[in-house]
Amino acid sequence: MHTLSRQIRFSMDPFSAEREMGYNSYASKPCVKGLGLYLALWVDLKSRLNPDTGFVVNVSEIDKIVHQTAIPIFIQMISSAFTAQQTVSLSGLASILKRCWKAIQTGFRTNELIQLRLELSPFQTISIEAEDAGMFTYGEKFEFAAMHRLWNEKFDAAKNTELFGKCANPAGHGHNYILEVQVQCQTPLLDAGWKVDYQKVIKEEFLDSVDHKNLNEDVPEFRTLNPTVENLSFLAWQKLAGKLKNAKLYKVTVWENDRTCCSYTSHEQNG
Repeated sequence: MHTLSRQIRFSMDPFSAEREMGYNSYASKPCVKGLGLYLALWVDLKSRLNPDTGFVVNVSEIDKIVHQTAIPIFIQMISSAFTAQQTVSLSGLASILKRCWKAIQTGFRTNELIQLRLELSPFQTISIEAEDAGMFTYGEKFEFAAMHRLWNEKFDAAKNTELFGKCANPAGHGHNYILEVQVQCQTPLLDAGWKVDYQKVIKEEFLDSVDHKNLNEDVPEFRTLNPTVENLSFLAWQKLAGKLKNAKLYKVTVWENDRTCCSYTSHEQNG
């Protein structure tokens, strides 16, 4: 089985009934004439390949179905909330995704919809994995800067250089790391202060201990353990597990640059 993912970008002015489709789906379609809300919806479909085309499904068909069914739901529900001066909460967005799920799945006969993921910004996502999902997954990215040196005292300098290359530099080196913490939450979300609490816990329990630090010297866990991106993701998991109010830690990912990252998820979740 193959899974195909397609991102559909769209914008809206929640205060205007006027809709402008535009001609640039790469930027967003529909578009807005001035300042508006920009969103991006990822659609994940699973299917055997069509032997005649080599496709799971033609991506133009995904675009067509989403533009005909899902985007009108987003525009109608978000515009209604703005008109009523109501907050569009995370649980409200989960409800919109559930309505979109049914509308999108109806448009495909042989392809199974397995996830809808909404990008609220380049740094925040919310997703569901079923129309009747009682849980949604929320992820947010954070940054921290730190220096480290990769070295194993069991080996001599030549062996360490062979294993770790420039990362064995005696003076160390730095990274601008990105941390993404994904959690699973019940719908509806219990209180409006949840997201602030989520950010506060991540800052106090993990980020404060590693940001602008020499990981080898300043973080006790790394005095005998190599501060690799793998071990950083595991340390973040250990620091955060069980600490997040009204949410279950789902996955922790640490990027040391835009080409290298590592994620950690508990064995129980992996089956």
